[in-house]
Amino acid sequence: MKIQNPFRLGLFGGLGVLVAMAIGATVGSLATILTYVGAALFLALGLDPLVTWLEKHRFPRWLAIITVLVAVAGVFTGLVFAIIPVISEQVQTAIKTVPQLITDFNNGTIPDNIQNALPWLPVSDLIKNVQDWLANLDFTGIGGGVLSVGITIATGVTGGVVVLILTIYFVASLTSLKRGIYQLVPASRRPKFIDLAEQISKAVGRYVIGQGSLGLANGILSFVFLTLVLPLFGMPVKYSALLAFIAFLASLIPLVGTVSGAVVITLLVLIFNGPPTVFWVGGYYLIYMQIEAYFISPKIMSQAVKIPGAVVVIAALAGGTLLGILGALIAIPVAAAIMLIIQQVVVPRQADL
Repeated sequence: MKIQNPFRLGLFGGLGVLVAMAIGATVGSLATILTYVGAALFLALGLDPLVTWLEKHRFPRWLAIITVLVAVAGVFTGLVFAIIPVISEQVQTAIKTVPQLITDFNNGTIPDNIQNALPWLPVSDLIKNVQDWLANLDFTGIGGGVLSVGITIATGVTGGVVVLILTIYFVASLTSLKRGIYQLVPASRRPKFIDLAEQISKAVGRYVIGQGSLGLANGILSFVFLTLVLPLFGMPVKYSALLAFIAFLASLIPLVGTVSGAVVITLLVLIFNGPPTVFWVGGYYLIYMQIEAYFISPKIMSQAVKIPGAVVVIAALAGGTLLGILGALIAIPVAAAIMLIIQQVVVPRQADL
């Protein structure tokens, strides 16, 4: 239809803008749900290689799916019953030591420990600045902030349950979902699309398993060093299980996770143990980060995603800026998928021109 009337043309243009704004508002309203769906699909693709491996060993698919889900549930159940009670006990003990920490802080014990450990740090000036900040603090705003944090935690727990349920569903129906998507592609292009989609899904699955392996390695090694090695030299570390759990969770975050976890753990050891234990812990994490960066991570990730280091950094920064921790987690496999599309679709098409 050819539109010649300027008013009619403007009307149709305005309607198009309104429709675009409505679509954008709808996507914004569904952002949380889309995030849950994306996270669940990401985890399902991570579990799919385990299901495929069992299928190759003559497991029926339904039995392979049940086996993987039961194994994952067993791992989390074991984590809850084996580690969470220890962490809970240590957290309660840490809370009980808060009055003693306040006393040590007031009589100068903690500032002296920090000053001895970090002679170049102006501890007294920092304490004065903190005291001035506390004197001018708005406690009404703090109450609102605490309520907001509580709501955020409750929302996060609810979101975790939703993601878990969606993950189970996606793992069970991943083959049918793929088949339905493949049928939407024109038959002439379907084989190429299927091949590319399978490569992307396998890369995502290997990446999830690889990142989980890195976190597990850091957590286990941290637990062994903090709980078994240092006490042999007369330097027991308080709350070692909690610190190892922090190391495990932090290493699940790409690029900056291990560094951030090491900094947090070292600062906690400085507060609770002081020197010389903090020097041993800081030195251990400096050595571990080098080993992980040059040996463990390349060995694991070279089997998962093959993308240049600069692209990894840019993708993780962009994903973290857009979607937070979840964005940082999925940014690298997304970048790997984009590079596969460029290499196998865009580049051959440009070569044919």
